[in-house]
Amino acid sequence: MIGINVCFQYGINIWNRAIFDAIEQRNAHAVYFLSAVFPPLVLGSVALVTVQVYVRMMIQRRWRFWLTTALIARWLANGRYYQLNLIGGDDHKNPEARLSEDLRIATESPVDFIAGVISAFVSASTFIVVLWTIGGALTFQIAGSIFTVPGFLVVTAVLYAVITSTSMAVIGRHFVEVSEVKNQVEAEFRYTLTHVRENGESIALLGGEEEERSDLERTFGNVLKQWALLAHQYMRTTLVSQVSMLIAPVVPVLLCAPKFLEGSMTLGQVMQAASAFAIVQTAFGWLVDNYPRLADWNASAHRVASLMTSLDGLERAEANDTLGRIKHGETGDEAMLCLNDLSVTLDDGTSVVKETEVEIDPGERVLVAGESGTGKSTLIRAISGLWPWGHGSVNVHPDSRLFMLPQRPYIPSGTLRRAVAYPRAADDWTTDEIKAAIGKVGLDYLDDKIEEEAPWDQTLSGGEKQRLAFARLLLHDPDIIVLDEATSALDEKSQDRMMEMVIAELPKVTIISVAHRAELEAFHSRKITLERREGGAKLVSDIDLVHRHRKGNLLLRLLENRRPMQKGNLVSGKEGRPPS
Repeated sequence: MIGINVCFQYGINIWNRAIFDAIEQRNAHAVYFLSAVFPPLVLGSVALVTVQVYVRMMIQRRWRFWLTTALIARWLANGRYYQLNLIGGDDHKNPEARLSEDLRIATESPVDFIAGVISAFVSASTFIVVLWTIGGALTFQIAGSIFTVPGFLVVTAVLYAVITSTSMAVIGRHFVEVSEVKNQVEAEFRYTLTHVRENGESIALLGGEEEERSDLERTFGNVLKQWALLAHQYMRTTLVSQVSMLIAPVVPVLLCAPKFLEGSMTLGQVMQAASAFAIVQTAFGWLVDNYPRLADWNASAHRVASLMTSLDGLERAEANDTLGRIKHGETGDEAMLCLNDLSVTLDDGTSVVKETEVEIDPGERVLVAGESGTGKSTLIRAISGLWPWGHGSVNVHPDSRLFMLPQRPYIPSGTLRRAVAYPRAADDWTTDEIKAAIGKVGLDYLDDKIEEEAPWDQTLSGGEKQRLAFARLLLHDPDIIVLDEATSALDEKSQDRMMEMVIAELPKVTIISVAHRAELEAFHSRKITLERREGGAKLVSDIDLVHRHRKGNLLLRLLENRRPMQKGNLVSGKEGRPPS
C-alpha cells in the first residue's frame, strides 16, 4: 500500500509539472484536461492512506493485546504483583501505569515508526530520481574556475537533511531522559490521587486533608517541574523543525531560479522540482519531525522493559533458587501441613523468622501468637505461598485447598454477589446458596442487594467486610483456612459467633490463625508462640490447648459442684449444730 501511494504521489508530481507548463503556455485545453485528471489522483491517494491508517491501527491493537495479556499473566502469576511491592528500587514502581499508558505508547509508536521509515525510504528513492533528472548538473564559476555539481538538487537535499537531523539530535539530546522522568512523576501523582480515594474514610475520620493536600501538592509540583523542563525541550526541538519547515520549500525554487531565468527549465519543471524536493526533504527529515515522539517512545519502552526485567528476575529466582527461596511441596504422610526447617527472610536476606519446625494434623486448629513485629503475618504469608524469600520448605497435604482471610478483605467492584463469590465467578453459586452464606454470618439484611452494583468496598464497614469474608469461606469449603487477624474488626461476641459457625459448618477443616485476643484460644486446639530474638524470631513454645481446656473445664466443674456443698455445710452448721 505504501508503494502504491508513492505511485499516486509521483502521479501528482507529474501533474504539478504539466499544469504549470500549461498555465505558462496559456494552453486552456490542457488546463481543463488536467483539472479533470486531478480528482481521481487525489481520491486514490486519500483512499489508500485511509486504508493504511486502519491496517496500521489494527496491527497496533493486536500487538498491544498480545503484549498486555502476556505481561499481565506474568505479573499476576505466583503472587509476583505482591512481591514486587516488597522489593526495593524504582525499576518496577507504579506497574499499573507501565501496563497501561507506557505499554500503549511502547506498542503504538513502533508501528507508526516502521510505516514512516518505509514510506520515507520509498519516497526518497523515487523522488531522488526525479530531482536528479530534472535538476541535472549545476555549473558555476568561482575565482575564474568553473565547477560542476551533478545532481545538485539531490546533493542539496541530502546536506539539508544532515544539517537539520544533526541539529535536532544535538539540541534534543536530553529529551529522552526528561520524558522518562516526566512519565514517572505523572504515574506517582496518579498513584497519590488513587491512594486518597481508596483511603477516603480513614483520611476523613482522622482529618488528614491538609496532610494529603500537602502530599498531592508535592507530587503535582514534581509534575509541573518536569513539565517545564519538557516544555524547554519542546521549544528547542520546535525551533529546528519550524525553521526546517519554512526554509525547505524555498530552497529548491531559489536553486532552480537561475536555470529558469536562462530558459533551460520551464515553470512546470521548477514546480515539479520544488514538490519533489519537499517530498525528499520530508523523507530525509523524518527524524526531525518525529524526534519528540521517538523520545517519548524510548522513555515508555524503557519503563516497560524495566518491569519485564524485574519479572524476569523473579522468574529466574523461582526456577533456580538463586535468591534463597522457600520450597513448596506435598506432605508424605497424613499430616495436613509441615514446616521443615523453615526460615523466612526479607528479599535482602535479613532474617525474620528462623528455624521453624511444625507439623499440623488434619482438623487441628493452631493459633500463632507472639508480640507485634515478631513476623507472625510474614510466616502466614510464607505458608500461603505469597512470601517467597527464605529457606526450608512448606509441605501441604496433596489435593488440599487453602483459603486465606486477611485482616482487610478485598472487595472487588461490581455486584454484592461477585464480592461474596470472589475469587471465583459470581455465577458459580445459586442465589439461594449466596443468601444462605451471608445469612449464616449475620448479613441477611443484604439479601435484597445481592444483584446490586455499588462501591461495596466503601459502603461496607470493616466488620461487615470481615463477615463477608467468612461467607466466602463457607462457599469455598477449603481444607485449610489461614486467618490473619480476620476478626480484628468484630466485637468479642461477633468474633465468637464467627468462630463457632466455622467450626460447626466445617468441622474437619484445619485452621491456622494469627490473632492477639486471648479469647480466641478457646476455639483452637494448639498454640505456637514466636518470640523476637537476635537474628530473627524463633518458635519458643508449642502448647496443646485441648488438654488445657479439659483441665480448665474439669476445675470449673469441681468448683461449681463444691460451692453448693459448702453452702449446705454452713447452713447446717448454723442451724443444726450438734449438741455438746
